[in-house]
Amino acid sequence: MELTDDDRAIMRHVSRYLEHANVAAQQSLQSRPSPIGQLLSEHLGTDAQQLPVVVHSFPGHRLVDADVALEQLSSSVDSRMLGISGGEQKLHHGLSELIANPYMPFGTGPVDYSSLATGPASTRQVVSYGVRLLHHDGEPIALLQRSASPQHGRPEAQVEVIAGSPRTVDSFLAALRTLMVERSVLRGQVLSFNASEYGQAAGATFLPRPSIPADEVVLAEGILDAMTRHVVGIGQQREHLLAANQHLKRGVLLYGPPGTGKTHSVRHLLSITPDVTAIVLTGSSIALITEAAELARVMQPAIVVLEDVDLIAMERGSSPQPLLFEVLDALDGLDGDADVAFIMTTNRVHVLERALAERPGRVDLAVEIPLPELDERRRLLSLYAGDLPVSADAVDRTAQRSEGTTGSFAKELVRRAVLGAALDGARTASDEHLDKALDELLSSREALTRRLLGETAANEDLTNLDGQGPRD
Repeated sequence: MELTDDDRAIMRHVSRYLEHANVAAQQSLQSRPSPIGQLLSEHLGTDAQQLPVVVHSFPGHRLVDADVALEQLSSSVDSRMLGISGGEQKLHHGLSELIANPYMPFGTGPVDYSSLATGPASTRQVVSYGVRLLHHDGEPIALLQRSASPQHGRPEAQVEVIAGSPRTVDSFLAALRTLMVERSVLRGQVLSFNASEYGQAAGATFLPRPSIPADEVVLAEGILDAMTRHVVGIGQQREHLLAANQHLKRGVLLYGPPGTGKTHSVRHLLSITPDVTAIVLTGSSIALITEAAELARVMQPAIVVLEDVDLIAMERGSSPQPLLFEVLDALDGLDGDADVAFIMTTNRVHVLERALAERPGRVDLAVEIPLPELDERRRLLSLYAGDLPVSADAVDRTAQRSEGTTGSFAKELVRRAVLGAALDGARTASDEHLDKALDELLSSREALTRRLLGETAANEDLTNLDGQGPRD
């Protein structure tokens, strides 16, 4: 049976009607708030769908600070916390989509929490996804608090705020930012960052603050005083320097052979600055220098430590890597009155020299930590020997024989002497055990061990073990 013109006309009318009905249904669904949208509208006293949502984003490691601040701002008796139904689907949507979504009518559900560190040995249950209903300056306000979710396209944590007046939102966010700094759990802590698979900071790790007194830092005379005066003294004289229009931001470079005490010196500086926020970056985490510098600016006074910074500088004979210049730019990016000290350590200063010369002004103090001389070697051996009954003659003899070695060598030497005594059945190490351990470490078969402990003896052939000649 063939279709007539009348049949075709009827079909066209039916098709247009169905399209019209579908559009009308979609518009009806879109204009209908979800259960969550209805609750927000009732709280705000107006249609929540008609209000703009203001998003405040911040690094994921600041979520604890936001939670602490929001708890204080939500302390009134009429405040409420709501969870959202919808499973993982809700993580793909912002607050405006939770309020009205034709495909997913979001309702109330359990609040999502995460247990996050607030110190080296403390944690806090933090809202990772939930809606807060509260009042600010007498005006109703609602917000969605959410953790960072890189896998869902949100690399930072967020607070999405909605209120009847833009002025209320601005005032609330200003109060939130202030409290996040004033009540930060990061302030005065020693922190490290780890990079996530997405390239952002995966979070802050709290480290115990070191306890290294000055008498346990064995360096040539004047070296420790110089770095302490620059890192600590400038902060202590903040008011005087600012009054004289002098900058507080400073960069310190500690350089010298491996094992000579650069990291040990840094740990001492962290020991004597208990109220200073410190961020320690090493290895791949140096890529997070921008995040570290920003946190240091917010939490000043602060110290940013970049350990073994030469590892990101360049390969031998190649051009400087962009990451090194990113580090140098971070040093230069803070205002001069920022009480922030950058401390870089390197075993290969010549790798950095050219890059630092091309970007002058980032480092204003370079301190060489050389191999210990005879007197420092005596002090190191005495320090690590502690209460062991070894004679002054044995310490002096050992110091004389161990020219070109480092503090790491002295520490390992004493450990081997104690181990040798234990294996011999002796109650404690003696001069004989110290001499025996030294003979073993100075033997030809321990050449690689000595190198790994930082030895660079003046009379030693610098040819590499692979026979390829001298290497940096």
